[in-house]
Amino acid sequence: MRDFHNRRINYLRLSVTDLCNLRCRYCMPEQGIEKKNHQEILTFEQISTYVDTLVHMGIDKIRITGGEPLVRKDILTLLSAIGHHKEIKEFTLTTNGLLLKSMASALKEAGIQRVNISLDSLNPEKFRKMTRGGDLSDVIEGIEAAEKAGLTPIKINVVLIGGFNDDEIEDFIRLTVNRKIDVRFIELMPIGEVAHWSLENFISADTVLQKVPELIKADDTEHGSPAVHYRLPYGQGRVGLIRPISCKFCKDCNRIRLTSAGQLKYCLHSNDALDLRQIRQEPEALEKAIQDFIMKKPYEHQLEDGCYSLANMVGIGG
Repeated sequence: MRDFHNRRINYLRLSVTDLCNLRCRYCMPEQGIEKKNHQEILTFEQISTYVDTLVHMGIDKIRITGGEPLVRKDILTLLSAIGHHKEIKEFTLTTNGLLLKSMASALKEAGIQRVNISLDSLNPEKFRKMTRGGDLSDVIEGIEAAEKAGLTPIKINVVLIGGFNDDEIEDFIRLTVNRKIDVRFIELMPIGEVAHWSLENFISADTVLQKVPELIKADDTEHGSPAVHYRLPYGQGRVGLIRPISCKFCKDCNRIRLTSAGQLKYCLHSNDALDLRQIRQEPEALEKAIQDFIMKKPYEHQLEDGCYSLANMVGIGG
């Protein structure tokens, strides 16, 4: 499956819920989100139908996202069903880590190969403040459980926030010294809940290189990956820099997103979407509608009125 610019689209970010057990300040409003009713959320059967179609069209890499995907009831049943596709070469999951301690082994058995963990502070009080109530110890224990279960290499995603965690950059990088953990620093994006305050809190990913000049460029950056990788000369893990603002990586974009409400999106930073539920559910009709939509995928995202997308991240999928 290719778009108008001849980019091969083979990566699906699949959101299975818009619910989350945290309320991170850059992700959702303090009061939380309005819960969708049962009819608005894709059933497991619908998700399986769309995954079957997309795999047939060439998707061979799937990341499960949310909200927090592990809060979806019977999520392991869905993961096992998706994991049976032999065509899927990479099957991963993004989580906040709170439930990993009890679920890591079961995730591995269901077919998940590795996990990405969103973590923006290693300071318990700062973590509690940013997540509006989260317990950092639950995440740390979850990371340890994921390592033990073999969900590796673990990738820890850190959103760089000026005045909040820029003083913890060295602490995060130290996690890569003796453990096969990749720490990825992501520039804060003007999207949804933080469309305006993010401009004041934005810091460039180059800040990481300025603070830790001994980092050296790695030569194992994957094609299509948004991260440029570095490593400490003596480190086991890597340090990734993701620059959606200061340095776009659109020319190699290979991904699409499917929200928990059935909206197919070709760009995180666009409000454009195709409601798959409004398409005739026969494979041929779905494939034609999807291919026609993918052909409209823009070459790169654009900033409009100070914001990329009006939707909050929790409603799109990370």
